[in-house]
Amino acid sequence: MKKKILLIDGHSIMNRAFYGIVQLTNSKGLHTNAILGFINIMTKAIDEEKPDYLAVAFDESAPTFRHEMFGEYKGTRHAMPDELKEQIPVIKQVLEAMGVKTVSKPGIEADDVIGTISRTAMKNDTDSVIISGDRDLLQLVTKDSVKLRLPHTSRGTTTVEDFYAEDVLKKYRVSPEGIIELKALMGDSSDNIPGVPKIGEKTATALIEKYKTIENLKDHIPEIEKKSVRETLEQNFDMAVLSKKLATIDTQAKIDFKLEDAELSDIYTREAYDMFVMLEFKSLLKRFDEEVVNTGGDLPDFALIEDENGLEDVFLKWKAADRAGFFGNEDLFALVIGGKEGTAGGFLLSGGLFKDRERFGRSLNDAINSSKAISFTDDLKVQLKQFDLAPSPKLKDIRIINYLLNPLNPDRDPVTDVKKAAFEAFLKGDESYGLIREKGMEKLLDEIEMPLVFVLSDIEREGIRADRESLVQFSADLALEIDRLHDEIISLAGQDFNINSPKQLGTILFEKMNLPGGKKTKTGYSTSAEVLDKLSGTYPIVDKILEYRGYSKLKSTYTDALADFIDEGGRIHSTFNQTVTATGRLSSDNPNMQNIPVRTERGRELRRVFVPKDGFIFVDADYSQIELRILASLSGDEKLIAAYGTGSDIHAITASQVFHVPLEEVTPALRRNAKAVNFGIVYGISSFGLSQGLSITRAEAKEYIERYFETYPGVKAYLDGLVSFAKKTGYAKTLFGRIRPIPELKDSNFMKRSFGERVAMNMPIQGTAADIMKIAMVKVHRALLEEGLDSRLVLQVHDELLVETASGEEEKVRDILRQGMMSAASLKVPLEVEINSGKDFYDAH
Repeated sequence: MKKKILLIDGHSIMNRAFYGIVQLTNSKGLHTNAILGFINIMTKAIDEEKPDYLAVAFDESAPTFRHEMFGEYKGTRHAMPDELKEQIPVIKQVLEAMGVKTVSKPGIEADDVIGTISRTAMKNDTDSVIISGDRDLLQLVTKDSVKLRLPHTSRGTTTVEDFYAEDVLKKYRVSPEGIIELKALMGDSSDNIPGVPKIGEKTATALIEKYKTIENLKDHIPEIEKKSVRETLEQNFDMAVLSKKLATIDTQAKIDFKLEDAELSDIYTREAYDMFVMLEFKSLLKRFDEEVVNTGGDLPDFALIEDENGLEDVFLKWKAADRAGFFGNEDLFALVIGGKEGTAGGFLLSGGLFKDRERFGRSLNDAINSSKAISFTDDLKVQLKQFDLAPSPKLKDIRIINYLLNPLNPDRDPVTDVKKAAFEAFLKGDESYGLIREKGMEKLLDEIEMPLVFVLSDIEREGIRADRESLVQFSADLALEIDRLHDEIISLAGQDFNINSPKQLGTILFEKMNLPGGKKTKTGYSTSAEVLDKLSGTYPIVDKILEYRGYSKLKSTYTDALADFIDEGGRIHSTFNQTVTATGRLSSDNPNMQNIPVRTERGRELRRVFVPKDGFIFVDADYSQIELRILASLSGDEKLIAAYGTGSDIHAITASQVFHVPLEEVTPALRRNAKAVNFGIVYGISSFGLSQGLSITRAEAKEYIERYFETYPGVKAYLDGLVSFAKKTGYAKTLFGRIRPIPELKDSNFMKRSFGERVAMNMPIQGTAADIMKIAMVKVHRALLEEGLDSRLVLQVHDELLVETASGEEEKVRDILRQGMMSAASLKVPLEVEINSGKDFYDAH
């Protein structure tokens, strides 16, 4: 059986991966997206092709023979972005760690390296598979010995197009050798190969189809009928000759390469594991065998402790240690302790020692608080499900630390190996916590995020009561309304069709009914909400379709799904995620309680399903316009601050000032427009975005925004300053020191840069709001416990806190909510809180 070599065009694939995957950085600020994309493409090819040999060719910065021949060769290429350039030496280190052969030589391009190796392989009865984004390499493919794979990466997804000689002929109408002839005539703008003036791809293809080579073409120039083509060939044939030389890959380059040097063995080495840990490629770590992960002399031997005497000795050693890492599950508890210079030892505590979990938790608390060491763990909330730990300044969660350092690529993988988790927390602790202090996020970690772990743990344990019967009835009612709307839509359409099929719906609306605004795509007409919203209010069928979709989503996403999460006690225990969003906001899943609908009355009615336990009521507290208040405070705009000082309707005041009408003459429409501008400014809205939201022209929207900034010049200066700061530092920062890297600001793509600017404007405001809410949660939770109340915090949704309140405790709970939320931050515009109570979540809001 013939052997096979996989040849990868290093710079080409790095370039493809860089632009195909969203920019990522590790906690040290190193860009990693191109490396990750490259590894994914390479490992996928290895899995699919199963090669015997593997080599990666790289370009060198030195000039080649082509530059000597034509000084302008590749002269039009843009400089490599710094974010990509810094990843090139790192990918070479990664490949070395994986045992992958890399080949490069000054003066010789990667194409020539690949061409030479592929021909060397053919002589040794070995097939070649080339991976590159460069179509120049099509000239190398053969009938069945050399194949080119062209990957296309978009939005993190990679597809591959394969070419043998037959595929080249089918797509380009010329042989692989004919690709060189095409380049000779039409040139190549990416490499600045000139070609022959006035000859494009269509003409070049027709000529090479007929004459095969430019040498043969030269002998037949006089018989070319089209005068312009004939004349340009007569006058510029020397350019075709030069271009052919530039385009021809050298398959006999003088390189130091032996096939056996590229023999492929196991790429998942210990060295590669260490590189992936450094790069924080959590998903790739799963590919390594346990034996590899636990080799290298890093993981200490763990002494098994099975009796109380041994346990007491372990805790004594913990108290004397300089640092510690621990992790436990239902059966095992692992602890690594050591001095400043290294590891002193690892201990594995058997499950029998903590059958009395309350007692073990007390011993654990004592060890943590009595120790001079900082004790690191991974995912503290998991520990709190096992043991009743108390908040302690000595206790640090390495997962939260890593999230604060790198919120764009947080570690969310579940821990499966207690020994490894304990050791990695121990190993990373000092360095990572040092980075937290260096970046000014020590208070953010110690006073906000770490105390919040305990709050979220209690909220998850409490859960919220859901009335199953009400949920079932609500779902049944929705089903009836969905059926009614279905029949009405079919009636208006005049024929039966699948309303849930965008293709069929598009045909009905934009072909049969001739509604305006149809946007044809490859799969049919777009029927997105954006398209249909523009038609709502004018065409009854569109209004009913939107209503149908809303009810269908409400039923499938909420009423049907929520029932599966109700436990035997009638409560739902959602998981609140502290390390997911880049802004610092909490999220939740299983189920997602953050997305309970509020925009439609029918959606809001879902809140009636959530009820307090017997003898309790709900007390709900909601921040009033917190992000606008933060904007006013941080911008220092005097007019905006004064507007809040009047205690009047901020949207009406803005409408009055922006649209130059007396306050008493502000109409609902003007107020609505002002509200859209107020909130839009917070999110860095563009004139296009505002025009879409208000159904006005872009010119009108632009004028609204300009008037707003004329009215509140301090806001404009503040937002411009945020963008400037982010461009200078590479990140945005909240009032409390939370950092969000914005790699998009340096992207070559205009749309991505614009997105980065919007993030730079919004993140400090939205992130500060998130931090304030977290502070409030800690304050409210702590006060409820310290006051000895039976009432408990059971839910947080965006700017809202819900307390399940015991009979007779309502006034006290209201005071705690008001005080805790309003004192969470000291701003130039005071925080305001709206508090309501009721027999269910709907009535309390």
